[in-house]
Amino acid sequence: MGYKIAIAGATGNVGAEMLDILAERGFPADEVIALASRRSQGKEISFGDKTLKVKAMENFDFSDVDICLMSAGGSIAKEWAPKIAAKGCVVIDNSSAWRYDQDVPLIVPEVNADDIVDFKKKNIIANPNCSTAQLVVALKPIHEKAGIKRLVVSTYQSVSGGGKDAMDELFNQTRAVFVNDPIEPQQFTKRIAFNVIPHIDEFMEDGYTKEEWKVLAETKKMLDPTIKVTCTAVRVPVFVGHAESVNMELDSPLSPEEAQDLLREAPGILVVDKREDGGYVTPYECAGEDATYVSRIREDATVENGLNMWVVSDNLRKGAALNTVQIAEVLVNRGLIKPKAEAVA
Repeated sequence: MGYKIAIAGATGNVGAEMLDILAERGFPADEVIALASRRSQGKEISFGDKTLKVKAMENFDFSDVDICLMSAGGSIAKEWAPKIAAKGCVVIDNSSAWRYDQDVPLIVPEVNADDIVDFKKKNIIANPNCSTAQLVVALKPIHEKAGIKRLVVSTYQSVSGGGKDAMDELFNQTRAVFVNDPIEPQQFTKRIAFNVIPHIDEFMEDGYTKEEWKVLAETKKMLDPTIKVTCTAVRVPVFVGHAESVNMELDSPLSPEEAQDLLREAPGILVVDKREDGGYVTPYECAGEDATYVSRIREDATVENGLNMWVVSDNLRKGAALNTVQIAEVLVNRGLIKPKAEAVA
């Protein structure tokens, strides 16, 4: 007997990816429900070879649902996740609303799957920020082998991280450049077409943005609280795929060749690292792929035990939808939840 799964925020970019990935991976679901706000009620969306009619989340009864994959924004998650969880439905939330709650596990299955057992405290599991998810997948094997003392991360984040409206703005601005139309930024603080913007999310008192703080806080929570982390987050005119320049200071020596071997053996990672033209992966090539790609692995000789690498992944998949589905798979595969329908039968 399979599970009953609800997708909250099914009409958004990430919600649509969740539906695609559930179908692609053959998740053991007897029923999948697409949920969104009232204004999307009745809209038809694809799920594998089926078509689902969107239902309104506001008046939906979650009492017989096993897992809710939520990608509806932070304010909605803050209000609704506890209500849904109280119905005995495990919530896997993609927003930042629950990531820093000490009673809510923050999970990337390749990194800290064993921490998932703590979901029973609130019946909620948090999915990390898109840029952190791919980062910790690449860092985990290196930290286990050589210990990471300090990280300097520069992100190059695609506009899809800002949602459909942000993608539309990049498209419209790019077209406007070629036809010499005026450009007035709406989703971004400055023009994004043929430009880069060193500003994602709100500014904090110390001068960092919330996006940069997320990388710091989430890396510490999932990997090791003793790691020193600093980050600069930059929005770039790419539709899908986040890239990161990662500089590491390690506790013990690790050569680029040893790092390559470690990463090749690690789950969820593909190493493409040839020291020649095109011997690396870019965001364009990773779009639609599940893997976290690592390239440009090389020594940083300016510090003791220094290492650099380039990390790229599809932010809508591993950074969001794929990781959420993988968390649900861990719950199922480890027998941590059983279908409610099974108990009734």
